[in-house]
This record gives sequence, structure tokens and C-alpha cells, in this order.
Amino acid sequence: MFGIDLGIDLGTASVLVYAKGKGIEMHEPSVVAINENNNKRIAVGEEARMMLGRTPGNIVAIRPMKEGVIADFQTTQIMLKYFIEKAGGKRWPFFRTRVVVCIPSGVTEVEERAVKQAVYQAGAKKVIVIEETYAAALGAGLDISGPEANMVVDIGGGTTDIAVLSLDGIVCKRRLRIGGDKFDEAITRFIRRRHNLLIGERTAEAIKIAVGSAIREGRPDNPSIDVRGRDLVTGFPKAVVVNSQECFTALEEYVEVIVGGVKEVLERTPPELSADILHKGIVMTGGGSLVHGIDIRISRETGLSVIVAEDSMSCVVLGTGKVLERSFK
Repeated sequence: MFGIDLGIDLGTASVLVYAKGKGIEMHEPSVVAINENNNKRIAVGEEARMMLGRTPGNIVAIRPMKEGVIADFQTTQIMLKYFIEKAGGKRWPFFRTRVVVCIPSGVTEVEERAVKQAVYQAGAKKVIVIEETYAAALGAGLDISGPEANMVVDIGGGTTDIAVLSLDGIVCKRRLRIGGDKFDEAITRFIRRRHNLLIGERTAEAIKIAVGSAIREGRPDNPSIDVRGRDLVTGFPKAVVVNSQECFTALEEYVEVIVGGVKEVLERTPPELSADILHKGIVMTGGGSLVHGIDIRISRETGLSVIVAEDSMSCVVLGTGKVLERSFK
């Protein structure tokens, strides 16, 4: 029997694939470019992302995942099939592809079933579904098998998942439909309102990475970035300068919701486990945890130590790899 075992972090913003015995095989944006005339795939991943906002009328660049769940089933299936085959999966009769895939906390049975069905139709013979915070904790190197509590805040592209884990399970959790995409939308709206400038989502993401901040004082030295887009008054191309303080104002609404979600989970945590969290602190994972100062902001608001995991963007998929090792020996 031939086969391959894969762990997939099926994210709103990006897909990471882990191959058993090899490590992380790919990290690509969750974007598919399709020719609408014949419904054929043109590009997937980074190549398709470069087409966002730049395609002619007959080509559409689609992001099939929204807020952590499948928004376009057929396109998600096309994307998964491409990534599974690129990682070494085959559609031979005796070839067995086994997959561990992650879902956000608190999804409905219908949403979970849709993910499993998409992975099966993409070529998998066996599928195991696990929650993202569970995988993130494993990938961050936390020991969740014992009775001591660990708290994880995973900020992805579409959702923020907050959980307290103990005895190899999730004790309490909270899912927020806020992530990196909402941060990008907030920056787009702010620049439109403040500067009368229309920008695309790729530009908004670049601003977030360069000067984004979750704390009022902004980044050290208050750096700025030149932003180019279309003037809403004249309709002509225009450039403005955006600084770190402005980005704090743009992101504040969503950062406040994330901090509130962390507080809510802490309030629902059993007292014995709260004592463990006070000792160990909170671990942050996901791409959104890299926004400047968000760890400082949560620490200030909760009084707890907050650590951003090493290689935080890969924690979830590394966790699927550990589940692979345990489940498929």
C-alpha cells in the first residue's frame, strides 16, 4: 500500500501543508484564479494572489474561505486538490492519502462536514478534523496532556480562536469572526475616510505589516509608509503618507474586541486553571499575533504575561503534524 500523510491548516488567508516525515511542504495564499468562460483553473496560491484586483473581465481571483469556513465549496475543492497533489498525493487506486485538517473552534456540524467533504473530494482516503487552538497549542510546544492549564490565542486571517486547554482537551473557548482580513478592511475604510483614497486589499495588508500597531503610542519612532491608490474626488492616481499612529486608530475597534474575547474566556475559566494561567501566561499564535503591540495590549489589559510563539504562523500546521504522528503510525 502506497500513501502519504498530510496535515493541512486550511486558513482564510493562507493554506499550509505538512507532510509526515518531511515537514512543512508549502505555505500559499488561499486564492484561486478561474477563467469564467470555461470554468477552468488558471492559478492557485501566490500566483493567483498576485492577480487580486488586477484581472480582466473573464478571469476572477477568488478567496474561497471566509471567516475560517468554506464560502465557495467548488473552488475550495479545486484549491485542496491542487495542494494535495503538489504535496505528493496521487489518485491511483492503491494510493492512500490520509489528512488531518483544522477547523476554527465552535463551527457548526454543517461547516465541519463541508470541510471533510471538500478534503475527501480533493483525493483524501481518510480525514481527521481537529480544532485550530488544539493544533496551535501542540505546534507551539505546549504540554497539554497534563492537568495544568494552557491558554492559547490564535489570530488567523478570518477568525480569532481563544481557548484554555487541559488534559488533552479544550476546557473553555471563544471564537471571534475577526482576524487579519478585518484588520485590512479597517485600514482600507480608515484611509478612504481620512484621505479620500481608495486602496486594494494587498495594499492594506502591506500597510498593516509595515506600520500597523495595536497600542496607542504606535511603533517606536512612529514610522510611516507611502500609500498609492485612486483619489475618490478626482478619480486620478494619488499618493499619501500613513503613519503608525493612524494605523492604531484604524485597528482599535477590532483589537478591543479581541481583548474583550480574551477577558471573557478568562472569566469562564475554572479557578484552579486560572491559577495555572497566572503562572504560565498566555501564548499567541497565528499571523495576526505579529501585529505590533497586540501582545503588549493583551498583557496590559489582563495583567498576565503574554508570549508570541516562535514561528507563530506555522504553529497550527506543526500541530497537525504531531497529530499525524500519533494517529497514523
